[in-house]
Amino acid sequence: MIHLDNFRLSQTKELVIGDTVIEPNILNTVKIYAGKLPSDTRISVYAHVMHSVNPGPSLLVLGGVHGNEINGIEIVRRSIEEKLYDGLQCGTVIVIPLLNIYGFINFSRSVPDGKDVNRSFPGHINGSLASRVARIITKNILPYIDVAIDFHTGGDARFNYPQIRYAKSDLTAQSMANVFNTRYLIEQPLIPNSFRKSAKEQNVPAIVFEGGESIRLDTRTIQTGTDGIRRLLIELGLVEGVQEPELAERFVIHRTSWIRAASSGLFIWHRKSGEFVTKGDLLGEIKDPFGTKSLSVLAKTNGHIIGHNNACVVSLGDALFHIGQDFSVYR
Repeated sequence: MIHLDNFRLSQTKELVIGDTVIEPNILNTVKIYAGKLPSDTRISVYAHVMHSVNPGPSLLVLGGVHGNEINGIEIVRRSIEEKLYDGLQCGTVIVIPLLNIYGFINFSRSVPDGKDVNRSFPGHINGSLASRVARIITKNILPYIDVAIDFHTGGDARFNYPQIRYAKSDLTAQSMANVFNTRYLIEQPLIPNSFRKSAKEQNVPAIVFEGGESIRLDTRTIQTGTDGIRRLLIELGLVEGVQEPELAERFVIHRTSWIRAASSGLFIWHRKSGEFVTKGDLLGEIKDPFGTKSLSVLAKTNGHIIGHNNACVVSLGDALFHIGQDFSVYR
């Protein structure tokens, strides 16, 4: 059960985001100006807002902080298309499918100046584009929010098995992670200047969903994320519904480590995300392109593979397998 002591919007009769007055019980679309590109193209953040006149919790559903992480964008977009927020019984839901529009257009994680939006929080109104985009969330959205979920995807060619990340010290975030119903629940400290850290500083518990690979849609990831949103909405009492059974097998990951490439070459993996491996197992091979050398990639410890690299060519030091090496069975 997700426990909240009070609701930020419980006494609010009129909700205003940016310059838009939010009408109750209908889908409102808000456009908040972020800045201009050198081409004079305007960049704005679009938010869909459903606000009930009945007091209740407020939830932020956020996607596309990194513009090339398409699975997260598609999960949030699909949640709107499937009308998950229709029939809102109480409270408020703010849905932002795509925060980093520039990154999306350019298949990029970052913005023109190379800054990472998720390392630019809380942001500044006179800062870089990444900083201004981050400021929109901290200034215009987070003050109205009780809890939040941020959707991400593995960077570059790295595939993440669908997972929820949360701060172990945040009991509300832990409860949200439990409800979301992924195979892996990963305890991860707050990262400086990230959305999750900025949300915590405003007393907003937030969790991060990770799943799939950049620039590539993954059906299981999208379905898991969409189902998780539905479960959160029901658990928070925002919509009516009956929860589907939890997965039969779930794991809490307490500590993770990366197995990195000890050489450069063609990378051929034999094991993949979602599998359990034991120390000494053959995970893959790195081969030189001339057919003269081959290096085995072995598991250094027992654990669950929570992410793996799909790149066919790797360099010395590249991350190959992300291992949940310290774990317990979820009960």
